[in-house]
Amino acid sequence: MAQRRVLIRHATLVSMDREVGTVDDVDVLVEDGIIADIGHGISDAGGESIDAAGGILAPGFIDTHRHTWQTQLRALCGDWVLGDYLAGVRYTLSPAYEPDDVYLGNYAGGLEALDAGVTTILDFSHCNNTPDHADAAVRGLRDARIRAVFGYGFFDSSPASPPHFLSHDMRVADFHRVADDLQADRASLVSLGAALTEYGVVPIEATAQEIRAARSRGALVVTHTGCVWSMPSGVSEFAEHGLLDPHQVHVHCNTLDEAEWRALAAHGAKISISPETELNMGMGRPVFAQARQHGLKPTLSADVVSLNSGDLFHQLRLAIAFDRWASTEHVNLAGEDPLAPTVSAYEALEWVTVNAAEALGMEDRIGSVTVGKRADLMIVGGHGRSAHPRIDPAATLVFQTTPADVETVLVDGTVVKHDGRLLEVDETVLDERLDASAARILERVKTAGATLPGTPPGGMFAAIRAMAEAASGSHAPA
Repeated sequence: MAQRRVLIRHATLVSMDREVGTVDDVDVLVEDGIIADIGHGISDAGGESIDAAGGILAPGFIDTHRHTWQTQLRALCGDWVLGDYLAGVRYTLSPAYEPDDVYLGNYAGGLEALDAGVTTILDFSHCNNTPDHADAAVRGLRDARIRAVFGYGFFDSSPASPPHFLSHDMRVADFHRVADDLQADRASLVSLGAALTEYGVVPIEATAQEIRAARSRGALVVTHTGCVWSMPSGVSEFAEHGLLDPHQVHVHCNTLDEAEWRALAAHGAKISISPETELNMGMGRPVFAQARQHGLKPTLSADVVSLNSGDLFHQLRLAIAFDRWASTEHVNLAGEDPLAPTVSAYEALEWVTVNAAEALGMEDRIGSVTVGKRADLMIVGGHGRSAHPRIDPAATLVFQTTPADVETVLVDGTVVKHDGRLLEVDETVLDERLDASAARILERVKTAGATLPGTPPGGMFAAIRAMAEAASGSHAPA
């Protein structure tokens, strides 16, 4: 079989491989989805040739936590706190989603990521109201042609809605059904993950059942950890029951104490930080300082486009600005000035490349432009004014780049965006479909007599604690 060849020529390479480094006017050869050669003057022996002169070639970014199904709820909860989000999105809007809506959210959300140079997402999918919803979510990711970990959510979307799954065993059985499908197709860009029910909402025995199911299938686990100040995080209980391991991504972690940080670090768990969500929804300081203190590598997430931007350039800028401010505030308060930044632009790029690849267990395949790895790549700035001149290419990527500057994107060696346009996508028709889907979802909510966000008096978390007590007995949060 003839190999698929793509030769990228005359790029400024930000490889994120410390041995390869940052190189000017370099060629990168891709053969059959694999980075085959990096050098100067590589011969064009057939196949596609892309002239990247004037542009920056970098690994595609990796998002370690995204609720992709919410794409058609864009900016709906721009003025909501976390409790409002749970009441409005998780408990009111999610039950109004039909499988076609989940498909469209994942398909359009995958395309949105690709358009911004994000070639891999950890899709935290917690709108699996029925088996058809889960299948639609997977199909949306596949059709978008993005590399993804499908994090199967074990949640029921709302205690007020009649559930399809009448027992936790039924939900776990459906996870195994989806696992059979995903793991039968080894060539697929979509791999298996498991998104845990939040600690305290179900008994710890049910959480253990979810983790055992994930472990039995070799699935990456992703879970919301320590994001609600009035409820326990569950980290200590996870450690006590042998439920922590290196194949887990713990998201947010804003409320964790020192003992809980030590437990995550001791078990090799990974973390994902959502700076735009956490800073806007009152969740607390993003945990860069704690990660640094305990030797954990930060990764970043766009989280929810029902509030946030769906690209990682925004997250990078917010993240590095917050980390630099938080790390030097004590100097300012002492009436002095910092002598140097505490984190470099290059180190920030590691959050969305090599660190994120390691968190997903894919460090041998993606995250850097390295011979032998899969060709998940982006070319930035061929026409964008913010990319010229390129005095510091890493700083240009972090501080100057927007999705509009992303010229070309490859996933597994296949070009999915070129000359600033997504390929094989009618964006006008897609926008019309998203608008119509959003209108139908909101109309269903209205017909059901619900209001948005629908936060109960006293806040959402008091209601959640009451539900947790009913569901979990002695394991309910205090």
